[in-house]
Amino acid sequence: MTSTASSLPFVQVFTDGACRGNPGPGGWGVILRHPASSTEKEFSGGHPMTTNNQMELQAVIEGLKLLTRKSRVEVVTDSTYVAKGSKEWLPGWKRNGWKRKDGNKLVPIKNESQWISLDALLTKHQVTFKLVPGHAGHPENERCDVLAVAAAEQARYSST
Repeated sequence: MTSTASSLPFVQVFTDGACRGNPGPGGWGVILRHPASSTEKEFSGGHPMTTNNQMELQAVIEGLKLLTRKSRVEVVTDSTYVAKGSKEWLPGWKRNGWKRKDGNKLVPIKNESQWISLDALLTKHQVTFKLVPGHAGHPENERCDVLAVAAAEQARYSST
């Protein structure tokens, strides 16, 4: 029996990534919100040497990994790279063996392992992306930024 969209639980996943230097110590932040139950939880993590795009991707990966059952998910991010990559570029990359066009040739995409992980998670849920401007007063995006920056700082000091 397949689930109709309306019968699936709805979850909002707010995400952000941060990097102290690019590359450098990085962090990600996630707010998971279940509007039906009015519950909300925060998560974060970091890595001592990464890039901003990797942390933006990791935030969405970590948020989706937290879901225990198939859901309708609205991912709210300030990352054009993640939103556009997931909606527009991903199908072509998969068709081309995780490669992108560069002039007349195909070259490996950056962050391939993360894109493969994200792709697997996207197939488990009904996901839409909402792109919001970063550092523009969006409350959940600002909070995710605080979480991501704190995780990046912790990663910086835990690697020394």
